[in-house]
Formats: sequence, C-alpha cells, structure tokens
Amino acid sequence: MAQQDHNKAAEHHENAAKSHRKAAEHHGKNDHAAAQQHASDAQKHSKTANEHTEKAHGASKQQK
Repeated sequence: MAQQDHNKAAEHHENAAKSHRKAAEHHGKNDHAAAQQHASDAQKHSKTANEHTEKAHGASKQQK
C-alpha cells in the first residue's frame, strides 16, 4: 500500500510540475487567464500528492 501511494504522489508531483511550467509559459505570453488555470491545476495536483504522501507515510509507520 505504501509503495502505491508513493507512486501516486510522484505522479501528481510530476503533473503539478507540468502545470507550473504551462502556467509560466502562458504568463510569458501575457495569457493570464490560462496561466491562472494552470496554476490552479498545479495546486490541485500538489494537494493530491501530499495526501498520497501522508497515506504512504502512515502505512509505513503501521508496518514497523
């Protein structure tokens, strides 16, 4: 279970990074509405990644 949650966390961290890069790209083009949307998506991915990380660490502690 912990490994699966770590993998999910990594996946969401990668998606957050992609969204951050897209936000920066749109910001550079002065497309602030799209930049804001990508930034919002990045926050959602980061939140989900943190939730999976917490699950993974909780599962790891229970196994010990």
